[in-house]
Amino acid sequence: MPERSTALTVVAKIGTSSVTSAAGDVDVDAVAKLCAEVAQARHAGHRVVVVTSGAVTAGVAAMRPPAGTLPARPNDPITLQALSGIGQHRLMRVYEDALAGHGLIAAQVLLAPHDFMHRQQYLHARSTIVRMLDLGVVPVVNENDAVADDEIRFGDNDHLAALVAHLLRADLLVLLTDTPGLLSADPRTDGSAILIEEVTRGQQLGTLARRPGTAGSSGGMASKVAAATMAAWSGVPAVIAAAQRPDVLAAAIAGEAGTGTRFPAEDRRLPARKLWIAFAARPRGGLSVDAGARRALVRRGTSLLPAGVTAVDGSFDLDDPVEIRGPDGVVFARGLARVPAARAAEWLGRQTSDIPDDLAAEVVHRDDLVVVKYSEEEVS
Repeated sequence: MPERSTALTVVAKIGTSSVTSAAGDVDVDAVAKLCAEVAQARHAGHRVVVVTSGAVTAGVAAMRPPAGTLPARPNDPITLQALSGIGQHRLMRVYEDALAGHGLIAAQVLLAPHDFMHRQQYLHARSTIVRMLDLGVVPVVNENDAVADDEIRFGDNDHLAALVAHLLRADLLVLLTDTPGLLSADPRTDGSAILIEEVTRGQQLGTLARRPGTAGSSGGMASKVAAATMAAWSGVPAVIAAAQRPDVLAAAIAGEAGTGTRFPAEDRRLPARKLWIAFAARPRGGLSVDAGARRALVRRGTSLLPAGVTAVDGSFDLDDPVEIRGPDGVVFARGLARVPAARAAEWLGRQTSDIPDDLAAEVVHRDDLVVVKYSEEEVS
């Protein structure tokens, strides 16, 4: 981790559970704490981007009787999207006021997955946010929930924060939550649970990160582990830490031991499109492959051909995200389907020469495929 004297670009994400008060409103004090720490980092020479949740929460609060018509938080996606539109500017007003108290200006940035999937839009988004930083303002980022297609969205702001860190070639991603970091067990059921201070390459985290998110949030520890891994795979170190910890942002920037759980940057640097495929895209189905196909995908980086596919599940269509499983049933890759599920099932085990010339020969093309899990013999 760079020393405190080194000027860094830092992405700090705070989740719904950390910006929501016990009454269900936006927690003004929590936002004020974060903004004070952002100001502290700015005065130390760092460039900080905030990724925030809380628009729906602010919308729900605004729509409570007597002014509004919703006595409780709804669950249907369309109403939640409408509430995000109601709450987004209210949430921004809280950030604007809190940052203004430190002589800083907030800039709203609303992003959607296509901003990362298409090269020109990706470069435009980067240029805009970098220019905001050059102007000395604090970009406050959220997903464009009000108009997002439910089938094509980030899923939660943890993934969005990791993509923003990649977009800006950030030096650090800090994921602020309501726990000290990744723990060895669920502290609600195991009193011996301890903080895992650093995650090493290949460490098995699945059972440690399956706890659900807080009511009203879309993430949870599994989402934060995925986002931290996502950042690490793009060359950005990440820290999961408690939002309520005093001076947590400064401690994370300084690399202080015990601040939270640190994910060191990996050597590989996946492009944003592949990061989205690997971590953020919601699978619409799955493909099972034989051992030979798995070896070809992992070791040689080939496309997945019909000959190696042994089973198809789900009702995915062209360009839908799919999981790819080995003979053991374990997901080891993800990708975008080049053919719909019905055709993939029809072509099970066929050789490329059996496929009509005018149709795509690949079930998943290598440009749309990411290996997410390696066995020891595959990385040795």
